[in-house]
Amino acid sequence: MRQVRSGLFPGVLVALGLLLSTASAAGPQARPAPTQLPPGTKAFPAEVARVLEARVREQFEGRLLGGLSVGVARGDLAWTAGFGFRNVEQRLRATPRTTYRMASVSKCFTAIAALQLVEAGTVSLDDDIRTWVPDFPPKPWTVTVRQLLGHLGGVSHYKDPAKENHVTKRMSTAEAIAIFKDWPLVVEPGTEYSYTSYGYNLLGAMVEKASGKPFGKYLQQRVFAPTGMKHAALDDYRTRDGWHAVGYRPLSGTVAHSHKLDLSSRFAGGGARASVVDLLAFGRAVMARTMVKPETTRMMQVPMQTRDGRLTDYGMGFATYPVRGHYVVAHAGGQPETSTYLVMIPAERVVIALAMNVEDQGDLLKDIYGSLLELLLEGGTRRRLAHATDPVDEVLYEGLYRIFTYGRSWYTFNKAGFGTPPEPGDLVGAFAEASKLLSREAISADPRASLKQVKQAHHPQAGSLFIRVGMQMAERIASTLGSEALAAYPAEGALVFFEDYLRACEQEKCPEALIFSPGVRADIARLVGPWKRANAPELRTVLLRSVPELDVALGALERAFQDAPVHPDWSEEVITLAQQPKTPPDRAARLLDWTVKNHPGSIPSLLARADVFLLAGDAQAAELLYRRALERPTGPDALSPEKLLAKAKHHPAGIEVLRLAVRLHPGAVPLWQVLSAREQEAGNAEAAQAALARVKELTPPPTPATAQGAPAP
Repeated sequence: MRQVRSGLFPGVLVALGLLLSTASAAGPQARPAPTQLPPGTKAFPAEVARVLEARVREQFEGRLLGGLSVGVARGDLAWTAGFGFRNVEQRLRATPRTTYRMASVSKCFTAIAALQLVEAGTVSLDDDIRTWVPDFPPKPWTVTVRQLLGHLGGVSHYKDPAKENHVTKRMSTAEAIAIFKDWPLVVEPGTEYSYTSYGYNLLGAMVEKASGKPFGKYLQQRVFAPTGMKHAALDDYRTRDGWHAVGYRPLSGTVAHSHKLDLSSRFAGGGARASVVDLLAFGRAVMARTMVKPETTRMMQVPMQTRDGRLTDYGMGFATYPVRGHYVVAHAGGQPETSTYLVMIPAERVVIALAMNVEDQGDLLKDIYGSLLELLLEGGTRRRLAHATDPVDEVLYEGLYRIFTYGRSWYTFNKAGFGTPPEPGDLVGAFAEASKLLSREAISADPRASLKQVKQAHHPQAGSLFIRVGMQMAERIASTLGSEALAAYPAEGALVFFEDYLRACEQEKCPEALIFSPGVRADIARLVGPWKRANAPELRTVLLRSVPELDVALGALERAFQDAPVHPDWSEEVITLAQQPKTPPDRAARLLDWTVKNHPGSIPSLLARADVFLLAGDAQAAELLYRRALERPTGPDALSPEKLLAKAKHHPAGIEVLRLAVRLHPGAVPLWQVLSAREQEAGNAEAAQAALARVKELTPPPTPATAQGAPAP
């Protein structure tokens, strides 16, 4: 049996042990376990329910503005609960029975309906959608059912949300299609993933035509009723009962009523309502493969690919991607009145359903589902990214992590009978190619180019390299060390996965060609020991905002990080503490200084500290930190002109962000254009004119045209 690893510097956790025990004792107390569960399940033991509830409350503390309903199932055990209010004004509590708009989670239901008709032989995946929806005009290219299911059809998403999120008219299917049918395709079908709710409306119209039934009736008879979704339906204001949640939008730290939107305009792309109990029932049915055949289920849950061989991280009706070695099948939803999340881990028989009656809460729901997965599958550990001080180690670790997360997730998914993995192919060649990508010499020559290669190495166009190598590693570990060994790596990390693979290979006398190059093995040996000390089991369960003596905890962490070139990244938690309204400015500055010192390559840490300088009027100090961030391998993406524009839009010192941005990107015309407008609004006419002059300098003159309108030779 595999031993749980521990081991820290002597004395580092003398104080932290006391802090942890105190924090655990102070945790919130749960109410009795709820009894509203999906068919075929029984309640988790009361002690498990208490821990689940405590973890949910911990995540939404200070963040819950309305109502939240949560459902969790693992195997045949389930837990559901409600928090906050489904009706804030009347103080009506949210419960597991509360129904919410499902938003884009509705696409999962539509995809099942469409594929049932494919299985029946009524529809073909490669049918031109115009075969079934002739009102959709001819386009330059054919748009197929298969492409629409995977958002590869090039159909536009919403063009003007300010208008399209205020549709109040009840629409027929033809009227809903008429909204977008004459719009041009945004890309050639098959060439790019382009998310679209309107594309799913075409699928809903196809279901109606092919089945001869109204879309809502088809869902009730073939999707909702067979799975035990007792309260699911297409949303209609006229048929809501008293259990339906009133919808809100965040406004200045509180909530206001959502603007009215009739969902018939997006009936198949985001028009359903349901409870979390319904969602759990649906998720369990998907994993049991009772609504469509097993081979169809597998097809739905494997990511599609573009024509040039890039995975889209979306199958047919579900997003599909690895998270810390778990193969996730999921969908998020957001629209007026609601935020939703459905998460399935089929290989480990987990379903999580989350619904809120407040818009734009995707980040909170993602934090909640991640935290619940920590409890259910990772021994209660806290999810933290890895931080590497050296840019070369940053790229190296990214490669190691990707091999681990794709390898473990695809291996467990396939082993459980859900997936169809790529063929192993030439493994000797694959390990040699992976060694080249992970070579310190190659990375040092151009870290940014190496990072780009690493991030593309799982795609079919790259021979699914990291998936094939990672699956072989997982297979070797399972056969040599036992399948239970694979359960520990989501918490222990990629480096331990690699260490154990090399240990298994040593036991099994693997061919030299399958144990990576000597240089890669040396880097793993250099990094894994310090990583295990910095990621010790005692540290994995610490939550900084719950410890009584924060400075003591930070000191212990700093000692654990000492001489660890790669260690868990705690910067997000410390930044959150620094940015709390109750934190005094000098205390906030010290906390941010701690993150920069202990995570010197963390772009969020550098930018958070820089923003304090910006607000204090010290643009020079801020710029130095921004430039440090830009130098990191991921800097150009994190600080692209587009992202800086978005940041400036909501930043309290937005004009200073723009001034800094044009110094970082002096050739970016959109930055200068927005800066000119902001300078004008601020009454800085001379600065506005200077920015406008820069726009004119950077904008090429129009190409002369002939009298017939053709470009001049």
